[in-house]
Amino acid sequence: MLGFDVGTARKVWTALLIALLFFCIYMASSTVLVVVFAVFFSYLVYPLVDLVERIRPRRVPRVASIALVFVVVVAVIAVVGSLFGVQLQDQATHLFAQLPALMKSDVPNRFPLPHFLEPLRERIVDFVRSQIETGSDKAVPMARSVGLGVMHAASNLIYLVLIPILSFLLINEGPQMRDAFLNLLTDRHRVLWAQIVTDLNLLLSKYVRALLFLSLATLICYGVAFSLLGVPYAFLLAVSAGLLEFVPFAGPLGAIAITLVVAVFSGYAHLLWLVIFIALYRLFQDYVLNPYLMSEGVEVSPFLVIVGLLAGDQLGGVAGIFLAVPVIAMLKIVIGRARVFYSASRDEGQAARRALTGKAD
Repeated sequence: MLGFDVGTARKVWTALLIALLFFCIYMASSTVLVVVFAVFFSYLVYPLVDLVERIRPRRVPRVASIALVFVVVVAVIAVVGSLFGVQLQDQATHLFAQLPALMKSDVPNRFPLPHFLEPLRERIVDFVRSQIETGSDKAVPMARSVGLGVMHAASNLIYLVLIPILSFLLINEGPQMRDAFLNLLTDRHRVLWAQIVTDLNLLLSKYVRALLFLSLATLICYGVAFSLLGVPYAFLLAVSAGLLEFVPFAGPLGAIAITLVVAVFSGYAHLLWLVIFIALYRLFQDYVLNPYLMSEGVEVSPFLVIVGLLAGDQLGGVAGIFLAVPVIAMLKIVIGRARVFYSASRDEGQAARRALTGKAD
């Protein structure tokens, strides 16, 4: 009546609700980001919780075993940070102090380049030096503002405390939250979303743990190789590469660029061996280790990865880049499951109508 279609109205209403949900998520991005990091931390800790659960006596409550795991994990993180944090800070401070002298050195002019790039040597060296000078100019006022930044960070320190607390609650109450969500749905949609939740759980668990293993592998391999090869600031470069491994695609490239720039301007004599090692390690990680650790559900086309990284950078900076690939993979699972589910429902409906038509005949 009057051109009003109920089905269209429902679709428009659903689209508006989804748009409103995304708007609320964007407005509460800081809170959502804390929850996301808590979810990731939960997936990192859960294997230990599951191991303790297997050997836990029945009279000991489950919450006690989860609390024990979190106390041990937080203590280990604190001990590792106290042991290696000083060395990392010393190397970073020394590198920033040496930047002016490194930029004035003549080492880059003696660095071998391919024959076709020799006419551009001066421009390349000037460009690299200008980039480093820009970074060093920003680093000095940044270092001076650390004292004031500590007071500002103290107000956000609650987030660092909330992440393990939220992770603890997620692990403890996760099954009840899942059941409560599914009970809100109809019987027909409960089957669909039970499959989606199961797939998302498997996806995130494999993705987060794979990132952790890749980061640790990069940290250990780079640290050992850089130390054996005598690379300047070996520990600092290895830690930087390990942390950047959490940023898909752009992180490893940034780590390689930082390592080569520091090695070149420090006058490192065995640059060829360093390049060979990095190339061999990236081949091993990208074509052997990464496919072994990542599940098929995490595989995303390079085009979508690059678009997602650019969009993530615009929406959330480094956090958006970090979350781009898992969000795309999650959408891929939801859309794929929904397509299969509704296709099967449509086929069943057509078969039922054909059966009824046959009986009527």
